[in-house]
Amino acid sequence: MLRETRLADVTLEESDGKMILEGYAIVFNNETLIGDEEYGFIEEVDSRALSETKMKDVPMKYNHMDSFLIIARTKNKSLTLTVDNIGLKLRAELLDTNTNQDIYKMVRSGLLDKMSFAFTVDEQVWNREGKVPKRTITKIERLYDVSVVDTPAYDATSIYARSLESMELELKAMDLAEQDEQSKIIKKRIKIKSQI
Repeated sequence: MLRETRLADVTLEESDGKMILEGYAIVFNNETLIGDEEYGFIEEVDSRALSETKMKDVPMKYNHMDSFLIIARTKNKSLTLTVDNIGLKLRAELLDTNTNQDIYKMVRSGLLDKMSFAFTVDEQVWNREGKVPKRTITKIERLYDVSVVDTPAYDATSIYARSLESMELELKAMDLAEQDEQSKIIKKRIKIKSQI
């Protein structure tokens, strides 16, 4: 399965001297153009997509970087993930480290204001009726991380290319299924005509 990333907003809260980040890493039923209208597709995450998602140990990172210290984590309960009617809400209580202080200050100043999430898709539906194909993610298999990002994941070439590759494979499979169905219909018509 392909690992993908997407983008959302992040906010902060100061309470009792604690550094708290909150936001939605995933917003349900919110259409987003991945790529451009000529070579991309519209995508949305269905409100039931997280019902069976593996989220046992999810770290919060900066820019999805494995080489950067983890900001918070569900495993030690410094990160909580809650699925509600809007999407996947997160709340992170940052440890008092130099790195986390820097992240927190950058969010507070507006330098960092977006969230992204890394995931794999288990089920999806493609609709090619409009000018731009539409992908609805109906089941996310695993959530790998949530990340505070400085550049939206949509502009990342490797993510963009893998997403488009996935779309092309799905659309080719749909074309083959359509051709197979048309072939069956024609064979039935020929069989009926030959019996008359």
